[in-house]
Amino acid sequence: MNAARLTTPTEKVQELQEKLGYAAKESKKRRFHALYDKVYRWDILEEAWRRVRMNKGAAGIDKQTIKDIEEMGVEKFLLTCQQNLKENNYRPMPVRRQYIPKKDGRMRPLGIPVIRDRVIQMAVKLVIE
Repeated sequence: MNAARLTTPTEKVQELQEKLGYAAKESKKRRFHALYDKVYRWDILEEAWRRVRMNKGAAGIDKQTIKDIEEMGVEKFLLTCQQNLKENNYRPMPVRRQYIPKKDGRMRPLGIPVIRDRVIQMAVKLVIE
């Protein structure tokens, strides 16, 4: 009897990516019309959070940090993201504008999205990658 192997969110995401990649290679004319529901899969959102958290980015315009989200509860945060995506209520927030110096002394604008938007962007990236 085969014991069911527990898989991590990372492994589940890789499995989905492999299936989608295989389907795309099988038929060059294949079009993927319905990937939106994959973006709010729990394993995708968990992996997206893990990757965003690893980047240790700055807070966006809402001033919410990675630490703030962890204190509030990552599961609650991801459930809110998932619910907003499922109900088509998700709207990205404006980015925080920061200027960083270039080598020639001029300043270059940098846009810093809020963490929620980064997680959802990463989820989309995971699905279409």
